[in-house]
Amino acid sequence: MRKSICVLSGGMDSTTLLYHLLHDGRKVKAISFDYGQRHKRELEMASQTCLKLGVEHKIISLAFMRDIASNSALTSDMQVPHGHYEAENMKLTVVPNRNMIMASIAMAWAVNEEFDEIALGVHAGDHAIYPDCRPVFVDQLKKIAMIANFNPVFIYAPFLHLTKNDIAERGKVLNVDYSLTHTCYEGGAAPCGECGSCVERAEAFKISNMIDPLIK
Repeated sequence: MRKSICVLSGGMDSTTLLYHLLHDGRKVKAISFDYGQRHKRELEMASQTCLKLGVEHKIISLAFMRDIASNSALTSDMQVPHGHYEAENMKLTVVPNRNMIMASIAMAWAVNEEFDEIALGVHAGDHAIYPDCRPVFVDQLKKIAMIANFNPVFIYAPFLHLTKNDIAERGKVLNVDYSLTHTCYEGGAAPCGECGSCVERAEAFKISNMIDPLIK
């Protein structure tokens, strides 16, 4: 049995990943990060999902990120850009080195718990905007994870070349409870429907002929 640390944001992709890992028969623990993001509701959703699935869950504070990443719309009072995910203005939602920091901490927990791997929900829809979600980043991260500790850690990113639509289809098969997810970058209780994250989610549900439980 493989043992995985799932990096769980509480969004659609990582929640589907958590279900995917459990369906594969892995032993799973989940880790989430409070990095000062305005959409903290995603952490509540991550906790509720783990409670429902009986998965051990840690939330790690990265409050310092607001001090060193204040040029991101997710960690400042800057207005969140609206539009499609691939639009140039969506680069305002990049949090510098976020995935590298989170992956490093997840690796430390994996080594401590004697787990085999960390699992990341990065996917093809992220490639255009986020450098730390691209295949080249994951490839290099795999190399680092094998030598950074006495115990090598594998990086598992099964959605790396899948679209958001593919992930929605996978979630449909796995019967993922998407009512316990949060995608909107604005951070309100209801999706704004206009930020890049909301637009991409809406497209995925529409193409997959699914009804988003967050849309009333």
